[in-house]
Amino acid sequence: MSTPPLASGPEGPHALRPLLDTVLDALRDGTRTRGGPLPAGGPDTIAAHMRDAVGDVLPDNGDPDALRTLVHALTAGSTDPADPLCAAHLHCPPLAVATAADLAASALNPSLDSWDQAPAASELETLVTRALAREVGAPEAVVTTGGTESNHLALLLARETHGAALRLVCGTNAHHSLPRAAWLLGLPDPVLVPAPAGTLDPAALDEALTTLPRPLLVAATAGTTDAGLIDPLPDIATLCQAHGTRLHIDAAYGAGLLFSNRHRTQLTGLEAADTVTLDLHKLGWQPIAAGLLTVKNPHDLTALHHHADYLNADDDTQAGLPDLLGRSLRTTRRPDILKIAVTLKTLGRTGLGALVDQVCDHAHTFAALVHDHPGFELHDRPTLSTVLFRPTHATDATVAAVRRKLLTDGRAVLGRAHLDGRLWLKATLLNPHTRPDDLAALLKLVEGNTPR
Repeated sequence: MSTPPLASGPEGPHALRPLLDTVLDALRDGTRTRGGPLPAGGPDTIAAHMRDAVGDVLPDNGDPDALRTLVHALTAGSTDPADPLCAAHLHCPPLAVATAADLAASALNPSLDSWDQAPAASELETLVTRALAREVGAPEAVVTTGGTESNHLALLLARETHGAALRLVCGTNAHHSLPRAAWLLGLPDPVLVPAPAGTLDPAALDEALTTLPRPLLVAATAGTTDAGLIDPLPDIATLCQAHGTRLHIDAAYGAGLLFSNRHRTQLTGLEAADTVTLDLHKLGWQPIAAGLLTVKNPHDLTALHHHADYLNADDDTQAGLPDLLGRSLRTTRRPDILKIAVTLKTLGRTGLGALVDQVCDHAHTFAALVHDHPGFELHDRPTLSTVLFRPTHATDATVAAVRRKLLTDGRAVLGRAHLDGRLWLKATLLNPHTRPDDLAALLKLVEGNTPR
């Protein structure tokens, strides 16, 4: 039996080229097989198809057609975020140029736990993270797997700076990863501040900061998961300054507005935060994962410093080899920064800003369609690219059933959100190629599947 070829090295490109043709053909054919935004039939049907395609997971003798078979099966059984009727989650269709860069990262396989495994990637990461940090007025940033890890890391840095008695103060609208991070880190139970309009109430926050013992960490949100709302950041920043309280802003969703000249003013106040969560596999159109955490005080990052002689021996560090272990809680890390760097360089601020503007415009167009339709109720005008709506006079049970029917039939992917004591359908529009006709078709599908 011949030795399988490798992806890198002198023969790597030659070995990959025919395999890429196989993958691209399987992606094309699998998409045709699926025929819509997600496969029809529901969990049992899709699981059965996948079991049939896989067969024996570890056969005695290998199958040379396994790549084609499994990529086709995965594609046919996947939700496609590039389909305009796929609009449930903060799950973006990745840019082709970013995906191509990610292939190079996989082929080269640098590991960012020591300089000798990733000499160029480590420098690229430094350059790009600092450039993105400057966008929010911070000198440093570290790469994470997304918003959850960034929020967890923000609480860890705050705890190591201010002590284990640190208490998280956040709105009831905050992402679930924040109170979960407090639990994981052994911090006191978080204080949840009311968010009656979907955003953190400054008056209630002021009262909490006036009465609670120190130390405290306030976490605000720039782009809520349910409705895409932005907390009143300038007011929150002013309160934190007045009360001498540390501030973290979870901008995993909303940070993409920084690229838009038209929308970036909505993030005024971001520069006041001690740490900020960014997530470019949302409004950045990156393949997962592409998260960052910006840090205003670089000294806070000393909490991540760690020594492992085989990775960052003291004499190597003194001789000038960069120490990478202090950039993450993880050891082995792939160079996710490459796809981000390629995207920033290829599209520039103008190109990325145009994509942000397009999806925000799509949200306003869809909201107008809902508002003008007598059979639907609009929750509110969109702040980012999320629209909440529901059939007029429908019960919550009906709203939930309509969503599940569209999923089971493979017709459309919509999310759900509870606000104002009711259940809403959620359209999160992240596809810049979506057309007005697609939005009208989405609304018509919901209408046609709502019992009268």
